[in-house]
Amino acid sequence: MISFLNDYSEGAHPAVLRALEKHNLVPTVGYGEDEITREAKELLRRAMGKEDAEIHFLVGGTQTNSAAAAFLLRPWEGVISAETGHIAQHETGAVEAAGHKVLTLPSHAGKLRPGEVRAALLSHRENEIREHTVKPGMIYISNPTELGTVYDREELRALKEAAEEFRVPLYLDGARLGSALAAAGDRLTLRDIARYTDVFTVGGTKNGMLFGEALVFPDPEKAREFRYLEKQRGAMLAKGWLLGLQFKALFEDGLYFRLAEEAVGLARRLSDGLRKAGAELYVESPTNQVFVLLSEEEAACLREKYAFEFWEKPDGEKSVYRFVVSFARTGEEIDSLLRDAGDLIEKRNKRS
Repeated sequence: MISFLNDYSEGAHPAVLRALEKHNLVPTVGYGEDEITREAKELLRRAMGKEDAEIHFLVGGTQTNSAAAAFLLRPWEGVISAETGHIAQHETGAVEAAGHKVLTLPSHAGKLRPGEVRAALLSHRENEIREHTVKPGMIYISNPTELGTVYDREELRALKEAAEEFRVPLYLDGARLGSALAAAGDRLTLRDIARYTDVFTVGGTKNGMLFGEALVFPDPEKAREFRYLEKQRGAMLAKGWLLGLQFKALFEDGLYFRLAEEAVGLARRLSDGLRKAGAELYVESPTNQVFVLLSEEEAACLREKYAFEFWEKPDGEKSVYRFVVSFARTGEEIDSLLRDAGDLIEKRNKRS
């Protein structure tokens, strides 16, 4: 079975495993206060051009998002998100379980529009009975979005301007940030992310690590006393060096970016091949996620050899299925999928 189910089905890149094995029996200070973790943070700071950024390593994406929201929001505040946003759809209400409502706005191919965000913030500010309603206290986006689309530099700048106007933080969930940067090319860099957000994450779980997310505060003043909340929420790993060591392995020679570029390149090869074969793509995703419309019969045939995810069923006979290309996939596997999918689409066209 060849897995296109997600980008975290496999363990870790060999370079990460080698680093872990080499350090495995070396006694190391706990809770992220070790030298390796400090070195990993310096590598990230260098990559984002923020020498004083405050960085915390956590285990998983849901844990990181919910801890960040709890830290950034006051008890009566909620977080603005696209209706398709990850915190609104895929985290079992983790943010709301901590007492913060998710305030959803329309999704435009997964994205928030700055004008609509500003209108929502203005609507609350001008509401004469605003104290009876949840106050928007944070803007949440993910890059890439849930549909694999990417915010570019100008879109991010516009969202940041709205956030600054209403004095709320802009938070970027970067669980697949490597993929977004690879897809955007020179239209968005890690330095841009650090410049145009108040808090963001750099995901490792979905880009070659066993587990791990970096929570970044470009302005260290905005991170004061976060470790108290981190510990209280069970998010402070005793063997914190396991996180630092993995980030160090990915960032000391640019491996993080190369893995993302390779996955995005293979995904582009897959989407181009599917389109050429006559398949209909649900959305134009430039990242490592490919969304394609298939009949149930076609999906069942492909599932004999490949693992992938049902996404949704829009109007019509076909459903949307997601194929995710991880660091572990190969060009041969992409070509195999294209041959099999192409044969099914050819049969469909002959019947019609």
